[in-house]
Amino acid sequence: MTSNLSNNRKPAIIAALAGGWVADAASLGLHWLYDSPRILEIGGQSPEFLPPNADYFNGGFGYFAHEGKQSGDISHYGAATGVLTDSLLTREGSLDIRDYQRRFRAFFGPGGHWRGYIDNPTRVTLNNLNTIEQKAIEQAQSTTTAELTDKQKRVLVQKVLPYTRRLSGDQLAEPVRRAIDLTYHETEVQEAGVHIAETIDQHLLPESGADDMQLPAVSKLPPLVACYCGSDKLMEVTEAAVRVTNHNDEAVAWARCAARLLDHIFRGEPIPAALDAATPEAPDPESLNKARSGSLLDAVGTGNTFGRTCYLHEAMPVIFHILSHATSYTEAVRANIHCGGDSCGRAWIIGPVMAAIHGVGGERGIPLSWLARVTNAPDILTSIETLVNGR
Repeated sequence: MTSNLSNNRKPAIIAALAGGWVADAASLGLHWLYDSPRILEIGGQSPEFLPPNADYFNGGFGYFAHEGKQSGDISHYGAATGVLTDSLLTREGSLDIRDYQRRFRAFFGPGGHWRGYIDNPTRVTLNNLNTIEQKAIEQAQSTTTAELTDKQKRVLVQKVLPYTRRLSGDQLAEPVRRAIDLTYHETEVQEAGVHIAETIDQHLLPESGADDMQLPAVSKLPPLVACYCGSDKLMEVTEAAVRVTNHNDEAVAWARCAARLLDHIFRGEPIPAALDAATPEAPDPESLNKARSGSLLDAVGTGNTFGRTCYLHEAMPVIFHILSHATSYTEAVRANIHCGGDSCGRAWIIGPVMAAIHGVGGERGIPLSWLARVTNAPDILTSIETLVNGR
């Protein structure tokens, strides 16, 4: 783990990360239904963990994106958070952009594990990663000095790509030579292959994301903040991670706001102080201050005022309002669902903050029954504990 968290904060961080998964899964059934009265009609006062159903969207405006999912499943936001979590686990809590990109591409791309909705940042990121790689290949081929036939050049690229997609730097030369030797024994051809591999490696860019200002920029942040909590590198790694999927300055600014909020919460500060610390990072701090005003929790009204779509300038005021007024984890998650729209995306900030404050169980914490309803909960919770406590 990279952060300097004391041991007495680790249980709260574990609860916080679990809170993100639970809030996401709880919201999936009514995700992207924008009609709050219809949500209340379907889910009543307990709208959590409904199975995704296209019929819910009849008679209300929305977009049904989760055909085939079951109650307890996570959204694409949770899937992307899982990819970053796995990368952090592999790197013992350190952000490795190339490893994160590779895992993202392998998980969401052709032949990957993900079965479900692909949002715009994910789709464009996958396209960008392919484009970046192709440009790197062209650069490598154009700078190769060996006398090669066109066929040899094509074969060498095919030989080296499996290695440039999972290895870097001085890790490349030996396996690339061995792979090429299966077909070409000439030293000159093998060295040309090594040159191609190393040139591709040098020209793969860390900023692979879409020019996009939506919630995927911030939804993946909780495990990253857990690893860099209290570190002076937090803002640097936040920007680096965000630009993998959202290469946009406004998205980065909102992500800095969210990361600052989580950092202060994870270090044990109360919600009002954490919100105060995060607000100056926002592109529009006044909207956050306005959303925090008043004495009553009114997520639906806040959604009416600021919007409830995936865009960060709409989502962040709703998040700040709910965090300012909700008194328990359950109340916050239900208010988020009742607000409508992109409830799953907002859940990844609301859930961790409320769980860090209120923990698990009791009147205000994550209900134990909710934890048990998340699909693959044992594996998820094991990964969280390993990330926070270390191996």
